[in-house]
Amino acid sequence: MMTDTAVRPIAGGPIQDLRVRAVIAELCASARYPQDGGPRQHPDLDPAHYADYGFSIFPDQGELIYLLCRAKRARRVVEFATSVGMSTLYFAAAMRDNGGGLVIGAELVQAKVDAARRNLSRAGLDDYAEIRQGDARETLRDLGGPVDFALIDGWPVASGPSLAREVIEIIAPQLTVGGFVMNDNAEPDFLDFIRDPTNGFISITLPLKGGTELAVKVG
Repeated sequence: MMTDTAVRPIAGGPIQDLRVRAVIAELCASARYPQDGGPRQHPDLDPAHYADYGFSIFPDQGELIYLLCRAKRARRVVEFATSVGMSTLYFAAAMRDNGGGLVIGAELVQAKVDAARRNLSRAGLDDYAEIRQGDARETLRDLGGPVDFALIDGWPVASGPSLAREVIEIIAPQLTVGGFVMNDNAEPDFLDFIRDPTNGFISITLPLKGGTELAVKVG
């Protein structure tokens, strides 16, 4: 279960905009987790049943996303899944601060799409995000151009390949050489893909949120 300290915003982080920081702080303060353990510990895998829970990255992951996007001068980035927009805020802030760009988000649950859009609006970042409602395996097939960064969070499935594995196979051909991929949940078949050098990536596991995989496309 998440603890209050696990989702506390980082003091003195790289985002200078107080409006953005306030929305992030509010999302951190309101973060909660289902008492039944959530979809990774419970047989109920229907995303609609968790519409009231904003499963999100932690602030230290978001700060790293922001810094890497600024360093790369990223212009087009993608995330799966958006949830209530925590990661979207970090991406969109980087796009704006880079002088322009777009974060493309994928989210299945309409209530979370609506929440993410409200949070972006409150942060003044509406113009830098496009949230696509629906199955990411369809909505992310055409990202409209080369992508500089991809965040793949995902959702558990009962059997077969993980959604993270299916989504990375869709996104990888659209990612620029030198582009980043961050994965939040360490799905074994995703790691098999990203750590196989024949797929064109090199990666490292970072000590963030219990283990965050960061990969770079090198070929």
